[in-house]
Amino acid sequence: MSALPGSPEATAVTGLDSTPVEPAPLDLPPLTEQARTEAREIIARYPVARSALLPMLHLVQSYQGYVSPEGVALCAEELGLTKAEVGAVATFYTMYKRRPTGRHLVSVCTNTLCAVLGGQRIMDALSADLGVHHDETAADGSITLEHAECLAACDYAPVVTVDYEFYDQQDVDSARELVAALRRGEKPLPTRGAPLTDFRGIERQLAGFSQYPDAAAAAAAVDAPGNYEPTLRGLRLAAERGEQAPPMRGPEPEPADTGEPRETVRPSGTTGETPGQEAADARVAAADSPAEKAGAAASHPDAPEPAGRRLPDGREGTDTPAGHEPGTSEQRPAEAPPATQGPDGPSRTIEGRGPSRRR
Repeated sequence: MSALPGSPEATAVTGLDSTPVEPAPLDLPPLTEQARTEAREIIARYPVARSALLPMLHLVQSYQGYVSPEGVALCAEELGLTKAEVGAVATFYTMYKRRPTGRHLVSVCTNTLCAVLGGQRIMDALSADLGVHHDETAADGSITLEHAECLAACDYAPVVTVDYEFYDQQDVDSARELVAALRRGEKPLPTRGAPLTDFRGIERQLAGFSQYPDAAAAAAAVDAPGNYEPTLRGLRLAAERGEQAPPMRGPEPEPADTGEPRETVRPSGTTGETPGQEAADARVAAADSPAEKAGAAASHPDAPEPAGRRLPDGREGTDTPAGHEPGTSEQRPAEAPPATQGPDGPSRTIEGRGPSRRR
């Protein structure tokens, strides 16, 4: 269940978790029958059962705080997969944790723009305050700290997320105060997005179940106020300057007969050609490449007879019935068929044996 050994920093950079599954701690809550029932509810959402694996792994984390060996076994049993197949998915995505996670997951973006504006300094300061490195949990179980490779919020850099909720435009002091409040049991409001809950709560949300007690609370979370000024600033400037993107061209309507070029849908009847010849002319004219043009020309009704279809003396040969060609498994002695009278005189067969075949 483990991949090649590697450093925590390499794990953060590559996005591949190289750590083994840790054994379950003694105080880990078991996966109950309720968890199994909810797992089956997730499976029922998908036409192919194994497609449910990703939300099922989030469900396991909502109960146990990480993808435990017990959780791997449950997913494998319910989906008819091997534990190795489940483990391969769980170790590929960094949102699936291989060791128990704290009450809150704090992610610090250290990618290019955030790093330039202070993201790495924030990471270093929080690491020193908590006494942990990447993907490690503070001794009191309150915080798990990790590097994050781009949180898709460059206009709010430097960015820190707590349980995937955004705390924008942070610096060392504000990030330290945020983490201190979390350790005191407080839940500071995110800059934007839903109110903060905890890691297991958001994992339940990612599994497709509401983490809120009722519909009103869920609606309030969705409609929570936020500071979206950096994102909206560009729109306001464009409106002030009268700037706008050019309109997008929609798809052109298809002609009634989509099997032919547009020019041949309605034959003109003025060229002296048959409708088939007009259509063939249009196919040749509409060809986009030499290969298409050659193919269209070869299928034209006026195309010359390809070489090799007539005998040198101009008389046609007869076809050998399928399965009776010399050299096939159903070979029979060649018999000359009786000559028949055709418009060009008596017809005859081409004598001789076909090419030899390898066995």
